[in-house]
Amino acid sequence: MDLLHTVTDTFWSTKVWLPPNVTWEDIRPGVRPDVNHADYRHLVYPLPLAAIIFVIRIFVERYWIAPIGKAIGIKSTGPKPPIPNKDLEAAYSVSSRLNHKNIVKLTKQTDLSERQIERWWRRRRAQDKPTTLVKFCENSWRCIYYTYSFIFGCIVMWDKPWLWDIKNCWYGYPHQSVTNDIWWYYMISMAFYWSLTASQFVDVKRKDFWQMFVHHMITIVLIALSWVCNLHRVGSLVLLVHDCADIFLEAAKITKYAQYQKVCDTIFAVFTVVWIITRLVLYPRIIYSSSVEAPSILPMFPAYYIFNTLLILLLVLHIGWTYLIIQIAVKAIRSGQVSYYRCQVNIGGNLLLSLRKGVHVKCSGHTKSSCEDTSTGVIR
Repeated sequence: MDLLHTVTDTFWSTKVWLPPNVTWEDIRPGVRPDVNHADYRHLVYPLPLAAIIFVIRIFVERYWIAPIGKAIGIKSTGPKPPIPNKDLEAAYSVSSRLNHKNIVKLTKQTDLSERQIERWWRRRRAQDKPTTLVKFCENSWRCIYYTYSFIFGCIVMWDKPWLWDIKNCWYGYPHQSVTNDIWWYYMISMAFYWSLTASQFVDVKRKDFWQMFVHHMITIVLIALSWVCNLHRVGSLVLLVHDCADIFLEAAKITKYAQYQKVCDTIFAVFTVVWIITRLVLYPRIIYSSSVEAPSILPMFPAYYIFNTLLILLLVLHIGWTYLIIQIAVKAIRSGQVSYYRCQVNIGGNLLLSLRKGVHVKCSGHTKSSCEDTSTGVIR
């Protein structure tokens, strides 16, 4: 216990997380009657809130989104299952990957040809993929949340002075009050990411399971640390900026699954513009304030450099993602013969866009409209 206490005290050293001459006691809730400091103990509230959000999601998807999806013709059934085979199923349960050595071994066990085993394996793997209706429901739920979160964030932030002048994030720090609306904005945002993390274990397992898990956990940690250090003002700005573009990305996926391709293309164009404005214009303005304006207003401390480094690294990712998004948009515009193209963009770890159109491409020396000209940008 003494070792744990020592490690905890070292990690939460005031020399790291707070400005000079400020202690945790100085920002303890209730220590000053004129300031309502953030209370680290409130970070437990997002956990039950996450459970409530998860229950709401199940109800909304099952009784509202899914019926709408079926009504507009979205398929709720998956591909045809393979013929039951205990030996192949046992091998598949060990590993879904199939190499030639395993194929040879399975041919001896099952008396099936290599081609039959490969066909069975493809069909079995297809069974693990979510149906179009499942993806439609998941994306619709996220679109609903991001829309709510952005609108709620705008309402909360509209009368906040730091929305209109970012330097107000630093005036008076760390003695800045947490209003009730900011409290709810933070708690609900963290609860949503907790619900995403938990739902990964019950949703259809994706290839990027662990990448998504790590992304959600990092997001939760950053929100929590900004709360503990009373950096909720700049944290609320970052949350607001990042919610906006996600609405249009999820909406583009919804219309794609509903086979409204023209609407999908239009929404994707809007998404591209909103993404550039929020991630490459407004977000860098926040970083400029934290990097240039903040040092002239308050004394620097190690946590400042930690948070600022993470913000800059995120900007670097934004630039890379923007390059790939523009590539997708340019290819879609220039492809005069396009009748099928496929682009997948995974933004921020939990955003996946699949846009499909037709294109005639050459495959093995022959032109086949059924082949895929794939431009894939996987963004983490």
